[in-house]
Amino acid sequence: MSLQAKDFVPEKTKGGMFKSGKIQSFDEVLNAANQWISENPSLKIVNVETVVLPNIHDSDEEGSHDTELWTGGESSSHWYQLLRVWYRD
Repeated sequence: MSLQAKDFVPEKTKGGMFKSGKIQSFDEVLNAANQWISENPSLKIVNVETVVLPNIHDSDEEGSHDTELWTGGESSSHWYQLLRVWYRD
């Protein structure tokens, strides 16, 4: 039984010329995690945690599994709250 993790990241829709993008609500992310857990009853859930990471939707980042996320300087950063489910299969 190996320890594994699955992240449920809020989806971001692209904005248009006069419309900004939209981020899924935390409740929608929680619902997705609950659905995945119910669809995988053989997994042993070890822990569920919230994680806050910067800039995971940026084109030069690798999402929630990127080991180096950049923030700093004079530019703005966007921080995202996600759910991480730790489990054993």
